[in-house]
Amino acid sequence: MRLGIDSGGTFTDVVAGDGRVAKVASTPEDPARAVERAVDAVDGRGRVDVLAHGTTVATNALLERRGARVALIATRGFVDEIEIARQVRPSLYDPFVDRPPPLVPRALRFEVSGRLDARGVEIEPFDGVLPEIAEEIDAIAVCLLHSDLDPRLEREVADALRAERSELVVCSHEVSPEFREYERMVTTVVEAFLEPVCAPYLMQLAAFASEALVMTSAGGLVPVTGGARAAASLLLSGPAGGVRAAAEIAAACGFADAVSFDMGGTSTDVCLVRGRAPEPTAERVVAGFPIRLPALDVHTVGAGGGSIARLDAGGALVVGPRSAGAVPGPACYGRGGVAPTVTDADLALGRILADSPFPDLGRLDVAAARHALERAGVTAEGVVRVVDAAMERAVRAVTVERGVDPRELVLVAFGGAGPLHACAIADALGMRAVLVPPRAGVCSAAGLLCAPKAREVVHTFGGGSLSDALTRVEREARALVGADAIVETAVDCRYVGQSHELTVASPDEFPAEHERRNGHVRPGAPTEVIAVRARASIAAPLRIADLPDVDRPRVVGPAVVAEPDSTMWVPEGWRAEPRELGTWIVQRGG
Repeated sequence: MRLGIDSGGTFTDVVAGDGRVAKVASTPEDPARAVERAVDAVDGRGRVDVLAHGTTVATNALLERRGARVALIATRGFVDEIEIARQVRPSLYDPFVDRPPPLVPRALRFEVSGRLDARGVEIEPFDGVLPEIAEEIDAIAVCLLHSDLDPRLEREVADALRAERSELVVCSHEVSPEFREYERMVTTVVEAFLEPVCAPYLMQLAAFASEALVMTSAGGLVPVTGGARAAASLLLSGPAGGVRAAAEIAAACGFADAVSFDMGGTSTDVCLVRGRAPEPTAERVVAGFPIRLPALDVHTVGAGGGSIARLDAGGALVVGPRSAGAVPGPACYGRGGVAPTVTDADLALGRILADSPFPDLGRLDVAAARHALERAGVTAEGVVRVVDAAMERAVRAVTVERGVDPRELVLVAFGGAGPLHACAIADALGMRAVLVPPRAGVCSAAGLLCAPKAREVVHTFGGGSLSDALTRVEREARALVGADAIVETAVDCRYVGQSHELTVASPDEFPAEHERRNGHVRPGAPTEVIAVRARASIAAPLRIADLPDVDRPRVVGPAVVAEPDSTMWVPEGWRAEPRELGTWIVQRGG
């Protein structure tokens, strides 16, 4: 049996290859316990053939700063780069806002000799002298100048460290061999910070399956042993599964371009899908830290069913990012929660039924929901308007702000709360329609179930033959996945003098992509290749379309439709028609 399991902040979802689904309450204090319960929910043996997993362990550890104690070794004169950062400020007009403190305190930053120039030529050798680290640490991050071009000095330092010390040693050329020293250093430190936390958890999963796989931020499955050595690549593990499922479902219904809209208990994740493929990115910011690793371009906001509503110091209504989570949960769960949440507001408005089949819960307490709202001085209508506005801004961020007209797209709504709020978002942006997939509440788990095995390789392009460089990364990527993998290559290009680049299949495609993203081209201007990329993948034996269709009725709004894993709200003037795979297409008009 093959299972896809997505661990969220509130619920852990599971989808089996035969179409069976289950939801269990997440156990943040011990995430593996919820995974074990999810396996048992659909397979009483407690062990399956293949387990494809999406996890929030890495993300939560970084957000909560519950990682390893890390020392940093850098080129002489560059140890404070991690704190100096870039001149970009988190909030342009707020003189009091601070960047998150570095993960490595000043006392644990050390210098070594040895240096390369900007072409990768050695101008000073490593003298073999290591710093004395007196304090107790768990891991050492090594990031030397220009090691993305030539890693030999980093290897010398790492070999010396491993010969003398027992701590984990992580090198930047092993984690993120791309230019931009600050981002490479931060990514390396984050890897060293997360690996000791994630590795034990991932290795626990091996007990539940003959083959245990984990999803990376780039949307591919890797063995848990590989994921344990690349923890920073797991920061979008769960959401990536949902995006892949959304793209496949939209394509099955005849829509090549869409926005995935995944609203769960803690957050909402959105991603642009163009030409049936989720948009990728070379870098993203998580908890204020730039992570320079391949990922799907998922934009996340702290808006979910468990997001707490309150009045701020100025009396304005604020929803999220703080969440009631799985414990104690919304007030209506009857588990001790007293703060009003989005779920409480939806219940008070009659958009969630009191006897909805929420997992591990009985009848929802409408009176408790209303009391929580009243005690906080907020209204259910206001809470819903504010959270909808936040999610609308998120969709704008991946469409309008990138030169894409949302009126040409459909919104694929899933997660436990996505179908509740999708029509309001689509209406505000004039989108063509809303698609509600079958098994909407566990769609991310279905995406994990059907995801390919895949690995990405990227290297700075230091000059020479572009064809040879692409051949090298293609071979490296294929070796990581298998000889029968399909490999796609790409390049990062920019006009000479620009600060940022775009990823395209070949340099010839750069001008058209630049015009799409930026609204103009520079005819005759020279371009340069900054990095070369390869993605190797082996398709899963199962597709979303292979799962059993779900039989759904036609629905005319206003109507509440409660399913075992999610609830859909169809407003007045809207209708939901069943389409391919049992997907609802929800549009205006009776």
